[in-house]
Amino acid sequence: QVQLVESGGGLVQPGGSLRLSCAASGFTLDYYAIGWFRQAPGKEREGVSCISSSDGMTYYADSVKGRFTISRTNAKNTVYLQMNSLKPEDTAVYYCAATYGTAYGLGEIFYDYWGQGTQVTVSS
Repeated sequence: QVQLVESGGGLVQPGGSLRLSCAASGFTLDYYAIGWFRQAPGKEREGVSCISSSDGMTYYADSVKGRFTISRTNAKNTVYLQMNSLKPEDTAVYYCAATYGTAYGLGEIFYDYWGQGTQVTVSS
């Protein structure tokens, strides 16, 4: 069974850091591009970052550029999202998603498999 499981969310003060993990089971991530998305209360889900399946190319939403870093460890079948300098407006449920092949981006339409999400709350 294909499954993505996010972890690493929690409550953090403004300016703090968290590292989210997206672990795959039932398939290997080697040939999949991965995206991180988030959905804040009352807002639509938005793309945060994504990483290619092959050459490690990454993309970031303007709102997180310079603060978030996406990376992957295929040996561990896991993708990470390192989030630094967190702001209250980063509060959301964060999801990872996977798509096979080379067509990917920050739009939900690219992705076939989704995790259940992990809550990130930035508050003092």
